Amino acid sequence: MEKLLFYILSAIIISFAILSVTSRKLYRATMYLLFVLIAVSGLYFMMEYNFMGAVQLSVYAGGIMVLFIYAVMMTNNIGQPLRSISSKKKILPFVIAFGTAILAIYAIYSYQGIAKINEATVTGVDQIGSKLLSYKKGGYVLPFEVVSILLLAVMIAAIVIAKAKKLVNQEKN
Repeated sequence: MEKLLFYILSAIIISFAILSVTSRKLYRATMYLLFVLIAVSGLYFMMEYNFMGAVQLSVYAGGIMVLFIYAVMMTNNIGQPLRSISSKKKILPFVIAFGTAILAIYAIYSYQGIAKINEATVTGVDQIGSKLLSYKKGGYVLPFEVVSILLLAVMIAAIVIAKAKKLVNQEKN
């Protein structure tokens, strides 16, 4: 049963990822990405990484996708299809993606430490939280604060861009 669920979730992830990249409508591409993120959280829950599954659902599928959808809704040409890309410009990204996939598969199969997976330690949510908020060696409070400042800057930039478009539209009228 678990194997079947894994294959179903994997098929959902692969198909919606391809649809997200190849979709000509911006809003649909964003919604396809949302389905990918939800299916990835399903994989986390299936592996019994409940904390990571909850983070995936709340932060990525919840918070980040709301920002993406809001940003897409703010664009003027939401219903119009995206510009078509010439065949020449499609070749290089395909070659890079294919090469990266081959490199990842090679790295997975050549990794020698696979036998040590059974020796994994159990980490609780309290340990993860104290590590995230620790400012000592190995703590993640500095990257956490840098990301929060980056997100604040992005939100301010989005507001400034939205206000500038409104001012330009008002001046035209």
